[in-house]
Amino acid sequence: MKNSQPLTLLKKKYTYNILNSIKTEIEVTENPYDLPIEELFTMAARINKKRSFLFVSKVLGKHLPINPHKGLLTAALLGARYLETVRETNCFETKKLLTAFRCEESYRIKAFIPEYINPLVIGFAETATALGHAFFDCLQSAEYFHTTREELIQVSPEITFEEEHSHATSHRCYIPLEMIQNEREIILVDDELTTGKTALNIIESIHSNFPRRNYTIVSILDWRSEENRNRFQQLEQELNIKINVVSLVTGTVQVGKIRELENRTTVVERNESVTASIECIDLSPFISLTPFSVNNSVNKSFFIKETGRFGLSSSENNCLHQNASAAASTLKQKRTGKRTLCLGTGEFMYLPMRLAAEMGSDVYYQSTTRSPIFIENKLGYGARYGSSFPNPEDLSITHFVYNIPPGFYDEIFIFLERKVELENLQPILKELEILQIKLIRLVFFSENRGEQVENHKK
Repeated sequence: MKNSQPLTLLKKKYTYNILNSIKTEIEVTENPYDLPIEELFTMAARINKKRSFLFVSKVLGKHLPINPHKGLLTAALLGARYLETVRETNCFETKKLLTAFRCEESYRIKAFIPEYINPLVIGFAETATALGHAFFDCLQSAEYFHTTREELIQVSPEITFEEEHSHATSHRCYIPLEMIQNEREIILVDDELTTGKTALNIIESIHSNFPRRNYTIVSILDWRSEENRNRFQQLEQELNIKINVVSLVTGTVQVGKIRELENRTTVVERNESVTASIECIDLSPFISLTPFSVNNSVNKSFFIKETGRFGLSSSENNCLHQNASAAASTLKQKRTGKRTLCLGTGEFMYLPMRLAAEMGSDVYYQSTTRSPIFIENKLGYGARYGSSFPNPEDLSITHFVYNIPPGFYDEIFIFLERKVELENLQPILKELEILQIKLIRLVFFSENRGEQVENHKK
């Protein structure tokens, strides 16, 4: 098997050959729910000198399209694992969650983590904003926010930290002080721990101003080496804290370079474009606005509260679920195609995933991303198709969308948190027309967008 399919399997060892340039050897040491590794991720080569490889998740809905229920169920399984390990409590939902996950079934997840457990949950932007929020869904009494790369003009972040290997390194946390001025457990949610350095960075940043005793890191994959784990123990001793780590799969990864990737010629298949019909849908009646926007001449519209970027309580989250169901019913009635893609944008992932999960069968979910990846149309590789375009909400930032096969979808719903002028959407609309998507629905939340443009032509 070539590219990023497992080449060898010996007990719990896997070898991936990424574009015949990077050899990645993985040894799985813990898999408590016996989840098939090939259903959790594949691999790709990043265009990034700091880290050349990428675990491309099959359950996050970022680089690969997923059944949205599977994304929500993955977070719920992490919630079950947290309850069983950190809290040493039986989770009666685990068996049902695993059955639904393996069969990719629709399953309405209830908050099963008891009310007396009331942590502050933090999701990492941009990849784990939906994962963090969906984990938060499992708690009956908690609060949630996610970090952001956005720089606001009205307020300064209470916490900042760096993610050195990322394409966009700076994280900011805009939350009410009362949310973190306490001694509650903090749960950090990320999709993957390779070294764990980002998690330690945020723990040190939080602890310097808002010290407490207990921190928990929740991640789908945990690939930390012995040296990395020792660093966790050192920080525990230095700060006199406890750091719990919860994951669905634990192991180690060894990466070796076969040949240089920088000189690789990336050829992206281009197709004859179609002329798409464009419809704008206003979902602002279902959400509430914050008073915050960014210092951006392209888009100064306000952010919405429901993302969790500025903090959410469990009671507010319950209201969100009710409103999301009503909004999803509106979108479901709009569907006309057999295969539908719901596309989140950047950090705006959870609400689109949640809506997609209630829009009927044959609905796929994924998001745009800032991460540049080498494209190779080979079976098993993590980025078989790819398009790039300026972020409609900030034209200075390049966004990418991967793994949309030409002609596969009958229609697409693009979810944007804030109002965007139609002219700023032209680059992404053109890319989707090249992918032969004939019906595009633009879903906005922060301001009314009642206009409808039929048979839009460039």
